[in-house]
Amino acid sequence: MEDVVIAGAGPNGLMLACELALAGVRPLVLEQLPEPTTENRANGLVGQVVRLLDRRGLHERLAGPIAPPAPAFVFGAMRLDLTLAERNPMNVLGVPQRRVAAMLEERATELGVQIRRGHELTGLTQDADAVALDVAGPDGPYRLDARYLVGADGGRSVTRKLAGIGFPGVTEDRTLSHTANATVPAEFADPESGGLRVPGHGVIPPFFHYRTETGLFIYAPFPTGTGVSTIEWTDPQQNVDEPPMTLGDLRASVRRVLGFDLPLGEPEGDGPHLLRRLRGRNTRLAEKFRDGRVLLVGDAAHVHSAIGGPGLNLGLQDAAGLGWKLAATLRGWAPAGLLDTYESERRPVAERVVMHTQAQSALINPGRDVTALRELFGELLRLPGTVQHIADLLSGADVRYEPGTDHPLDGRWAPDLVLADGTRLAELTATARPLLLDFTGTLGDELNGWTDRVDLVPGHAEGDATALLIRPDGYVAWATGSAEPDDTERKTLRAALERWFGHPLDA
Repeated sequence: MEDVVIAGAGPNGLMLACELALAGVRPLVLEQLPEPTTENRANGLVGQVVRLLDRRGLHERLAGPIAPPAPAFVFGAMRLDLTLAERNPMNVLGVPQRRVAAMLEERATELGVQIRRGHELTGLTQDADAVALDVAGPDGPYRLDARYLVGADGGRSVTRKLAGIGFPGVTEDRTLSHTANATVPAEFADPESGGLRVPGHGVIPPFFHYRTETGLFIYAPFPTGTGVSTIEWTDPQQNVDEPPMTLGDLRASVRRVLGFDLPLGEPEGDGPHLLRRLRGRNTRLAEKFRDGRVLLVGDAAHVHSAIGGPGLNLGLQDAAGLGWKLAATLRGWAPAGLLDTYESERRPVAERVVMHTQAQSALINPGRDVTALRELFGELLRLPGTVQHIADLLSGADVRYEPGTDHPLDGRWAPDLVLADGTRLAELTATARPLLLDFTGTLGDELNGWTDRVDLVPGHAEGDATALLIRPDGYVAWATGSAEPDDTERKTLRAALERWFGHPLDA
């Protein structure tokens, strides 16, 4: 019997596989595609997920050391000036999704994860002890038994459907988007900003969502190839039986959106090159993220507009939030109800992503009333407090799980500490082990009974905390600012250890 079967070898499924393997569980990954897809569904990572990759040593594999946060971002096709924020949480990593997936597959393979490509989940039944899976493989159908099944198989998740989990939401069918890799003549380039000079519009900044009364235009000069995108609003009754998209279709769409015929040439390089037309968008949230021994992560649990690029930020952190809890359950030390906290913690985060992507979608709609709303909202975006609130929302820095103490860091993402000897927190978290950072030198005895699960890190670091208990997913489970924690604080530390990491061995 397999401990965990993961359906789907996209970034979310592979991230979960890595997290489980780091925790001592060897999952089996099933992927219906015989080869990795060449389609590039995203062009980068935004928000807390960039720091998550850094804390697993994975950012270095993709792009070297982590870069400072971006000085600006977009919200609803309006510029978000992050220099106004007191704390800038908007880390951005501009790498194609297919590279992220390839890196995660390489890491999973290093950790001993078995990935079966060309194997499709076709049926499941479960009882109190296991899940029985029907699989169609290259050599024919076969049966698998697993203690748990995790669906990481996208918005059309077969896992979710076979488990009978509802997926309520709305489908917006008025939008039509065109996206392609293309070249733009050099005379349109603005060397200072990296954007485009377009007659009648001035300079359109790179990566900016530029709204007109007829649609949205995006120019994205990635190192791996320039992307051009449009979004238009159309009649839902319009005939959707269209021939395959061409670069001419994108050029015509740009002309309708900008009122200017922007010359677009064939993309450079070997590819693969993106050429995609999409109608409508879905916003849906699974009725539950867990049904018995079946769980959902990423798009299998939630789909939403891609505006602002929140998908991988949400999905990869789902994987990090689930991985250690599922491993603890399988290894027998999980406290009662630990696995249930996966949904109670991650569902509210998904709900906020749904909220802000719907709000942004409303702000890019056509119409004079929306234009007036944008004018007012633009004034609000000049207020530092508003910028901070929206930056925290977009990045996920506003997430706070239920704290056990009143310390402001409890329940939040652990700060990027650097110890006095120069060791970064990211270097200590690469193994995904729970950590007790004790800068008081007095708390080591409190770990008696938990040293098989929690590592003690002595030392010193500047900050608001003198000791932090950090979960494998990077969130603080307990904190204090006392130079010498008293009996009450020690009691709350032991309660946090038991709450998240089970009973001590000598109990």
